[in-house]
Amino acid sequence: MAISKERKEAVLARYSDWVKRSEAVILVEYTGTKMKALDAIRAKVRETGGEFHIVKNTLARRVFADNGMEFPSDYLVKSTAISFAFKDPAATAKALTESLKGNDFIKVKGGLMAGKSLNPAQVKALSDMPPLPVMRATLLGVLQAPAGKLVRTLAEPARGLAAVIKAHAEQQEAPAAA
Repeated sequence: MAISKERKEAVLARYSDWVKRSEAVILVEYTGTKMKALDAIRAKVRETGGEFHIVKNTLARRVFADNGMEFPSDYLVKSTAISFAFKDPAATAKALTESLKGNDFIKVKGGLMAGKSLNPAQVKALSDMPPLPVMRATLLGVLQAPAGKLVRTLAEPARGLAAVIKAHAEQQEAPAAA
């Protein structure tokens, strides 16, 4: 279906905005899928701070090229929907792959993240990563562990000295009480 030049420019501007704002882009083939299933995927991806849209391949190819994003040519063939991860790529990939379970008509083609092309296996690996808050907490724990160990190590000689002094004081009080 042909669209007017003005409409095409508006769609290109919208696609370009989504691509520039997103940290990762995941491409999906949805041939034979019912609209209800696509709406469920769209809702699940939005919960993670992302967007899920059906795109025109020629316009998407043009926007990716304009933004310097390269990927295999077979990613933009057949019917294509794109998931844009604006906040947390791992959470968006997880929401997308979870909503694809049990749906034989939808499959992940690949993706783009940090200017690098991702194959379907890499998108799956991205979805298996823990969410960003969990990763931050883990990193914080790793960073705090050596500091806590250092504090305990530095405090140990003073604690040992205090124990010796206390034992000596108790020893001197014991004969005086007897």
